[in-house]
Amino acid sequence: MPIIKSAKKKLRQDKIRTKQNLLIKKAVKSAISVFKKKPTPKMLEKVYSLLDNAVKKNIFHKNKSARLKSNLSKLLGKKPLPQKTQEPKSPTRKAKSKKSSS
Repeated sequence: MPIIKSAKKKLRQDKIRTKQNLLIKKAVKSAISVFKKKPTPKMLEKVYSLLDNAVKKNIFHKNKSARLKSNLSKLLGKKPLPQKTQEPKSPTRKAKSKKSSS
């Protein structure tokens, strides 16, 4: 146990920060598990946002976050997304070549 006053304060701060960090880690974990069960683009954005915030607060390393994002985006890529219908292209006119009569 710390004896010095500043060390006691540091211990209190560390306990609070540890709880907050664990809450963020749990939120990320639960969001990832929900996404894995039902991958949707909207949920992917939410997971990305949580991961980015965790990296910003030094809870996850940026490479770990990048690895998780990559693996999650692969899951979304496997699911066939509804494709947009393409409009038919308008026919292009060829320029008339002038033939010279000699």
